Amino acid sequence: MRIDMYELKPSRFPIVTLLHPREYTRFVVATVALGLLLGWLAIEQLGWPLWGATALMLVLLLAPGVAKWRADARRYGLTAMGVSMLLAAQGFHSVEHVAQWIQFHMLNWSARDSTGLLSPANAEWVHFVWNWIVLIAVLCLLRGGMRNIWTWLLLAWALAHTLEHTYLFSRYLAVVADLRQMGLTDVTAQGLPGVLGRDGWLARSPATQNTFLCRLPGVTTATRLDVHFWWNAGEMSLLLLAAHCYLPSVLSAARRSRRGEPHDHSAEHAE
Repeated sequence: MRIDMYELKPSRFPIVTLLHPREYTRFVVATVALGLLLGWLAIEQLGWPLWGATALMLVLLLAPGVAKWRADARRYGLTAMGVSMLLAAQGFHSVEHVAQWIQFHMLNWSARDSTGLLSPANAEWVHFVWNWIVLIAVLCLLRGGMRNIWTWLLLAWALAHTLEHTYLFSRYLAVVADLRQMGLTDVTAQGLPGVLGRDGWLARSPATQNTFLCRLPGVTTATRLDVHFWWNAGEMSLLLLAAHCYLPSVLSAARRSRRGEPHDHSAEHAE
């Protein structure tokens, strides 16, 4: 009989069970404490910007993160490990969007200054690459067995979100090319409107003029910051629901396997 000394009791919240660092708890706590200390020293003593200290913290957290994800793969399989990684990545990404929202709506910073905790990452090519990676990750999870109604909705949402950023990136490249032809190399083309939001394609396109589509509240009037805050909120919510429905059978199967009990295929047949 195989016993896991770090096995947790069944929980109504399987995501919490998956994300628990178990034997790496002290490693995670120590890394966070070290990151906060080094970040504070870098800002106070070396004059680093906030984004530098944030990047330092994320780099330090990679060490316990990789160790924990390898343990997830051993305990629950590669698909559950992928869920754990995507939850962590999108969780940090959500914190960034919340920080931008607070800066803009509560601190009354300008949209240009409301760039979150990791401002250099607030670039069109980063958004473009990030969303394609998330979309591919969702496809991999589907192929790996995370199939429920919420996962399919997540795939549709992630695809629409990625297409929005693909449109934004193509516009960015076109505007940068036009600026260079005019000899303007020091003018940024960041922050252009996309398909949705104020001055977006839906609000301005000749194809939608004189229809209700160009006058939808929020959809055609929200700022770009708000549009992408809600894009991310929807994506994160669907990911949490998909993981919540997928994980119970995976965690139960892993628990039975560690105890030497036969695998129960009833859940798989039910799905």
